[in-house]
Amino acid sequence: MNEEELVEYFRAQMRKDPDMASAVAAIRTLLEESLTGATDCLTGVDSSVAVSSGGELFLRFISLTSLEHQDLSRCKKVMEERGELFLKKISLSRTKVAKLCHTFIKDGAKILTHSYSRVVLRVLEKAAAEKKRFSVYVTESQPDSAGRQMAEALRKLNVPVTVVLDAAVGYVLEKVDLVIVGAEGSLRAEGSSTSFKFVRLYPLNQQDVPDKFKYKADTLRNAQNLSEEHPMIDYTPPSLITLLFTDLGVLTPSAVSDELIKLYL
Repeated sequence: MNEEELVEYFRAQMRKDPDMASAVAAIRTLLEESLTGATDCLTGVDSSVAVSSGGELFLRFISLTSLEHQDLSRCKKVMEERGELFLKKISLSRTKVAKLCHTFIKDGAKILTHSYSRVVLRVLEKAAAEKKRFSVYVTESQPDSAGRQMAEALRKLNVPVTVVLDAAVGYVLEKVDLVIVGAEGSLRAEGSSTSFKFVRLYPLNQQDVPDKFKYKADTLRNAQNLSEEHPMIDYTPPSLITLLFTDLGVLTPSAVSDELIKLYL
């Protein structure tokens, strides 16, 4: 924010709530400026969707709380408590997703997953701990071969796993009962995700996904021609999604829009 935008934001806070103390409006303005600037700085290093959405949701979570205290130190303490509560909430999100999702894995199931997702791994770990018998196909996931990392983690859990080439996924699809993938960000509907990855973005197709999300930050800085680079993510339309497992519950694709409204409005 420049100086004029800061002043206008401060005045807008006062107009919105005439009873708000000027100190509270000042704190909200400083939070908006500081956290927005920090998020912009971090996305310059890590351009992932989660950094952007996590920063925005953190700002909303701590700034939408009621600040009726005139004392600045008390207002600061309330903000810190809200921040700690937000961090505690997202740190438990994978466990919540695993608890909800593992019940959909039945004995003898053949599962397909892509790349290395910590949320998906937690789900499969929970299913294995419940003594369920299942096998997993993991795509190799070029160019970083993250699928091999996922396969190694599953072998440590004594889960039967097969690594397949990305190009062979069509051959494997007819063999599997369930496809579970992690979501880099949930726009309207995706696979297995935590709520801090819910993004206020509505692409209609692959071309609508912003370059800042498709490519790594260093690629955006150094690449002469992005058409020669390989995107790190793609867009999955809601029509190809059955359910979305989140820490907010098991959602249908159409329900994700409702959750986005609750989170951002």
